[in-house]
Amino acid sequence: MGSEADGAVDRPVVVVRSAAMARRNARELADKVAIVTGGASGIGKALGAELCARGCEVVLADRQGDVVEGVAQGLRDEGNRASAAELDVRDLAAFQHVVAETRVRAGRVDFLFNNAGIAVGGEIDRYRPEDWDDVFDVNLRGVAYGVQAAYPVMLEQRSGHIVNTASVAGLVPSAGEASYTASKHAVVALTRALRIEARRHGVRASALCPGAIRTPILTGGRFGRVNLKARPDQLMTLWEKVRPMDPAVLAERAVDAVLRDEAIIIEPRWWKAFWYLDRLSPTLSEKLWSAALDRLRADISRFEAEASGTNGAHP
Repeated sequence: MGSEADGAVDRPVVVVRSAAMARRNARELADKVAIVTGGASGIGKALGAELCARGCEVVLADRQGDVVEGVAQGLRDEGNRASAAELDVRDLAAFQHVVAETRVRAGRVDFLFNNAGIAVGGEIDRYRPEDWDDVFDVNLRGVAYGVQAAYPVMLEQRSGHIVNTASVAGLVPSAGEASYTASKHAVVALTRALRIEARRHGVRASALCPGAIRTPILTGGRFGRVNLKARPDQLMTLWEKVRPMDPAVLAERAVDAVLRDEAIIIEPRWWKAFWYLDRLSPTLSEKLWSAALDRLRADISRFEAEASGTNGAHP
């Protein structure tokens, strides 16, 4: 469902906006500094480009050091203020170092986009212990470490905004990706608690909850995986049914929402219907997601039968 940068290389991000909007937005963040994790690809890469387009100084952090440096160099070649930092968000000391180095060099940290994440697809009966560990360590522990690293700096500044990338899967009972769904529910809860606590200190917090976004994580990506016998092109055929949004479009809308200080940011907007339904009628919501899982099982059984060269359904 929702997807963020997972370290895989993807196509270039092109920020598209009208000339009037470009002129209006070009300097609105000129005195701001942002750190974006998972900045080498996907949503993180798009957020970096969008923030730069608005005049923000951006530090792109990712565990793919060479790749993220190339992304930052591309932004600098276009006249933007961008730098790269090799970072594994599971390492608190490394996260604190990136934040401290940014503050010393730039004088402040205005935004932390806690965006790095991975997914493991497939039902729980196909899980291994490491599937839980890998997802929880990146998606939840990595976000918590980002807060632990950046929040004290923002408290001293009496300003700042932490944006944690969750997912629509963090708001509804999305089956077939239980570890991802569990981690994203936790990120939403963490963010809401932080938002309440931080308000009196002048610090803000928002949860970015994307629906389907066209990034490598949809088919497993470099650091995630799908525990199914299905090819990436077959998986993308399934994702196309829900019309994945281009990450550049998401980034533009997300930054607009952050600047409005929205607590929970859902894009594409039509995904809000699933959240509203779950809040109004959890029972009906479960029925809807059960039907969706039945359709997914049928598609996967067909793919797996094709892969095994049989015509029968997967047992």
